[in-house]
Amino acid sequence: MSRFYPHPIIAREGWPFIGGGLIASVLITLWAGWWSLPFWLFTVFALQFFRDPARTAPQDADAVLSPVDGRIVVVERAPDPYRQVESLKISVFMNVFNVHSQRSPIDGTVTAVEYTPGKFVNADLDKASTENERNAVLATTRSGREVTFVQVAGLVARRILCYTQAGDTLRRGERYGFIRFGSRVDVYLPADAQAQVAIGDKVCATETILARLPLTAPEAVETQPAAAAATVAADIADYRVQAEVTATEALPRAEVAQTDIEASDEKVRQAVEKEFGA
Repeated sequence: MSRFYPHPIIAREGWPFIGGGLIASVLITLWAGWWSLPFWLFTVFALQFFRDPARTAPQDADAVLSPVDGRIVVVERAPDPYRQVESLKISVFMNVFNVHSQRSPIDGTVTAVEYTPGKFVNADLDKASTENERNAVLATTRSGREVTFVQVAGLVARRILCYTQAGDTLRRGERYGFIRFGSRVDVYLPADAQAQVAIGDKVCATETILARLPLTAPEAVETQPAAAAATVAADIADYRVQAEVTATEALPRAEVAQTDIEASDEKVRQAVEKEFGA
C-alpha cells in the first residue's frame, strides 16, 4: 500500500468491512426489509470510521505534529522506554469516531521499528502504554533529534498496522500506519521540547502542533555554566597568586618596620635611664 498522498479518502484498510456490510445490507433488505437496519448502521459506521482525509502540514521547522486525531490524555515528563532517556511524553487517545490512520509527526529517518505483544485494556488508561499490544517507531529528525512514536492497541483494537521500517524516510503528515477500532499513540520527545497542548485538548492529525522541538540539542547551552565556572575558578586562582605576591612583598617591609620599632623603643629606654637613672 502506498504511504503517500494522494490516497483514497476512505482508507483501504476499511474496504473489506464497508464492502461486506454493504452487500449484507442490500441482501438482507431484499430478503427481510427493515430487519436489515442494523447492517445498514454498521455500514455507515464503517464508512465514517475508515475515512482518511488529506491534511495540510504546518511548515514550522521546529514543530512536532499530532500523528492522529483525538484527545490529549497525557502531557508529562517521563522516561522513553525505548531509548532509556528522560523525555516529554504526549499521548493522544482515539475513540471510535476519530480518524484512525497514523501520520508521521516529523521529517526524518526511521532508525528502528519495535513490536511488543500485549493486552487490550482501555487505551485511555496510563497502563495501556506498558501493558497493551504496541508498535514503536524510533526516528531521527533531519537535524539529528531523536523522537519515538508508539501505536498502542485499545480495548476493541485488535490490529495494529505499520507500513514503515528501519531506513525509511518519513515526511511530516505522511501516512505510515493504521489501528482498527479505538486506540492511542504515545509520542516521546527530547526533554527540551516544549508542549503546545494540554490534557483534554482535541487535536487533528498533521494540522495540530503537539510541541516545539529545538533543531539542535542543548549541549551548547549546558556548557555555558561549566565555562562560567571555569572562568571563576581561574579568577580565584589569579587572586590567590596576587595575594601571595603581595604578602611576599609586604613581609620584608614588615620586618624593617618591626626593627625600626624595636630601635625606637631602645632609644626611649636609654633616654629615660639617662634622665632619671636606672
